[in-house]
Amino acid sequence: QLQLVESGGGLVHPGGFLTLSCTASGARLDDYTVGWFRQAPGKEREMVGCITYRGYSTTFLDDPRDNAFIISRDSAENTVYLRINSLRPEDTGIYSCVAVRSSSPRNCGVVVGKGPYSASGQGTQVTVVS
Repeated sequence: QLQLVESGGGLVHPGGFLTLSCTASGARLDDYTVGWFRQAPGKEREMVGCITYRGYSTTFLDDPRDNAFIISRDSAENTVYLRINSLRPEDTGIYSCVAVRSSSPRNCGVVVGKGPYSASGQGTQVTVVS
C-alpha cells in the first residue's frame, strides 16, 4: 500500500529557499501523479502544483515571483520534490502531498484537484519569519 511522508520543512528567513520532499513507500511513486498543497493559518487549503507520472509539472498559485515553486521527481529516491524560492512570510503553512492515479501524461491539475487520492501525507510545516 502506498504511503507518503513529507519532510524538509522548517523555520526560515525571507528570501531563502526550501526543498520539501514527498517520499513514498509501499509502491513506486513513478506510477502516480503527485500534487502539492499548502494550508496557511486561517486559510483554505490550496493547490501549489503537481507533476504527472511522466514528469510534466504545473504550478497554480498566482505569484509575482519568477519560478517561486518548482516541482520535480526522482525515481531512484521514490520522491517528488517541491522547491520554494525567495520565501516570503505568506508562504508559511503546512505543505502536504497527494498521489493519484491518472491516465493523462501531461496534465495533472484536474485529477489532483478532484481525487480520489491513492495516498496523502501528513504534511510538513514551513514557517517564514524575519
